[in-house]
Amino acid sequence: MSKPLILSTGCLGQLGSTIQLHWGASQLAASHDLLAVDIDQLDLTDAEDVTAYLNQLKPAVIINAAAYTNVDGAETDEELAYAVNAEAVSCLVSWCAANPCRLIQVSTDFVFDGAQRDPYKPDAAPAPLSVYGASKLAGENEILERLPQAGIIVRTSWLYSEFGRNFVKTMLRIMTDKPELKVVNDQIGSPTSAHTLTQFLFQLIQSETSSGMYHWTDGGEISWFDFAEAIYAQGKLAGLLANDVTILPIPSAEYPTSATRPCYSVLDRSGSLALADFEPQSWRSALQHVVSNLAHKASTSG
Repeated sequence: MSKPLILSTGCLGQLGSTIQLHWGASQLAASHDLLAVDIDQLDLTDAEDVTAYLNQLKPAVIINAAAYTNVDGAETDEELAYAVNAEAVSCLVSWCAANPCRLIQVSTDFVFDGAQRDPYKPDAAPAPLSVYGASKLAGENEILERLPQAGIIVRTSWLYSEFGRNFVKTMLRIMTDKPELKVVNDQIGSPTSAHTLTQFLFQLIQSETSSGMYHWTDGGEISWFDFAEAIYAQGKLAGLLANDVTILPIPSAEYPTSATRPCYSVLDRSGSLALADFEPQSWRSALQHVVSNLAHKASTSG
């Protein structure tokens, strides 16, 4: 008899890539099979294709790591943002509601407006400021309303890894080329390594948690400027940066973007920490791990 199947979408993204990286060494690998897919194998915006695909595979768990994540692009590409972040989730919800399958949806701190000055608890009232945040909230609501017993939502923030596109890799690239850069210092949040998020997602599956809203980050209340300074320090230590770089703090008003970001989006992860049976890393330690991985990649690729 084959093992229960975990289907992971968005396998070419940074979270999907990290899930695959850690799968072989995870305890879940002994009890489950993993199938990681992306749009070439499964177009989540094609409802008929999704239904037929799931009917054939009959997964026991779906980790939906696929998302439209271009925050500024969503302001002008609203239709696609909702198609991926909301309508596709609705299709997965419909199938899971009719079959014995748990759905884990990865969401975002951008469902909040940043008006608070204390970390947002999972039951805090959402109020997104952007199309991206609103589309992700619409996906959340599909699960909360139609899959209350088998749907799990994990909100995270400032996600990064050695894969894909993210703030850490962008900063290191810019710091390689420029002696000075400006970074906003009035948006406060918590960085999250895709490695620690993967560990928490595996923990949720292993604990057989059936439903609920969770927040996962690596802790800390820092600005993008603080994060950039830490990235610079770690990049120097890892040998990725040979030159000196001056990082200047600026207000968001001096760096206008199409989408409005919350000025405070720290997530309260206390409930998730109580569930986790592993020792969480600090955000600085998690960052060091990713920068070290990037340095190793750079050295082995010549």
